[in-house]
Amino acid sequence: MCPETTPPQAQSHQPLTSENRRQQWRRHEDIRLLQRERELDAARRICQALFENISVDKLVEGALSTALQVIGADAGSVLLADREAKQLVFRYVMGPEAAKLIGSAFPWDKGIAGAVFHSCEAAVIGDVSQDQRHFADVDARTGYKTRDMIVLPLKRWEGEPIGVLSVLNKREGQLDQDDVAILTIISAISAQAIEEARLFEEAKLAAVVRLLGDIGHDVKNMLFPIVMGAGIMHDDIRDFFQGKPALREDTASQTLQERCNDVIGMQRNGAHRIQDRMREVADCVKGLSAPPVFALCQVSNVVQNVLETLGLVADENGIAITLAGLDTLPSIQADERRLYNALYNLINNAIPEVPRGGSITISGTTDSEAQAVHLAVADTGRGMPPEVRERLFTKRAISTKFGGTGLGTKIVKDVVDAHGGEISVDSEEGKGTTFHLLLPIRPPGAVPLTESHDARADSLAEMEHPFRGIIEHHEES
Repeated sequence: MCPETTPPQAQSHQPLTSENRRQQWRRHEDIRLLQRERELDAARRICQALFENISVDKLVEGALSTALQVIGADAGSVLLADREAKQLVFRYVMGPEAAKLIGSAFPWDKGIAGAVFHSCEAAVIGDVSQDQRHFADVDARTGYKTRDMIVLPLKRWEGEPIGVLSVLNKREGQLDQDDVAILTIISAISAQAIEEARLFEEAKLAAVVRLLGDIGHDVKNMLFPIVMGAGIMHDDIRDFFQGKPALREDTASQTLQERCNDVIGMQRNGAHRIQDRMREVADCVKGLSAPPVFALCQVSNVVQNVLETLGLVADENGIAITLAGLDTLPSIQADERRLYNALYNLINNAIPEVPRGGSITISGTTDSEAQAVHLAVADTGRGMPPEVRERLFTKRAISTKFGGTGLGTKIVKDVVDAHGGEISVDSEEGKGTTFHLLLPIRPPGAVPLTESHDARADSLAEMEHPFRGIIEHHEES
């Protein structure tokens, strides 16, 4: 006969002895002290990084790395809000598939991250498969499977959120409320560092704008002798050939004269555009502040003006430039100088991407339904990877060219926006890139064509006398 035993259920309901209560209290205290030790360790590491005077990127990456180490999580990220695009952007990422996410984005109203961003309340999810808010597209893109996660808002002090901190997949056990305290410290310090970096960047941009004003004035003065020299050279060449009747009948001499006139014309046009480029770069840095001046414009003429300068560059690189459908486009109201700058940037950026023997095609069609013209600049270059393409028209755009600044595409985007248009890009690595510009025939806010005659006349007059403004400004200085 088996000895009598107390059933498990009965055991669980037996009163605790004083010794058991002391052991249970000690275990609880040990866990609490261990938690405080982890929090202090995380704070110590981040404070140490703050006093090392490192860049904000290294600071946030260090904070994220500390969070993963202290909590024992597998992956984490800091997503920052792009308010213009209404997206959350993976700015800092650590984990097995980090390279696939850095620079990518998704709508800021999607996923648990989007919910936390808008509510400014932390979320602790023990099993994401049971949460309807989970945005599975990110896992599908990377092949990484999220099991549990904690997401905390990154906030300015007593202000609006700037993004979120996300930690995924605890290696032992599940992420829980005990981990939130540590992450709260890390998220607060990260938000502070990011905000200070933003303010520092704004201060730098203000300094750059002031410096560009000084540089623009100096460039204007340095252009004056070039302008005068080009004019003198043009007159001397003309007088020389007019004084030699025999040379006017010589084919080689005529070709030489035409070549000289073409080069002087390029020099004149280039000098005329430098002033506009300086103003455009300054506008790009501080935002498109000067209102556009709309006048009647033929897109085909603007493209031809661009090719007067860049056509020779393309020829030197063995690149064919083809025009298609531009002559059939209707006249549009546009700020011709800005439109020139946009097309110049697109074509100039395409040239170094296209190998010798490749081509660039500038085409145009009319979208009658949208009352707009559609321009496409297509090249047979190396194309762009997805992460570059996704941030192309944002403040996160970077140049992949040696010595590039990333400002070119922002200039193009600002010009299109100023015309009330749309811009998009199709690109595939190894096959090429196509930029699409949709420009309304009459932009919002543009005056009727009959009232824009004077502006158009002024624009044409400046094109006929490209150095008049430069000389007048020099005389005023």
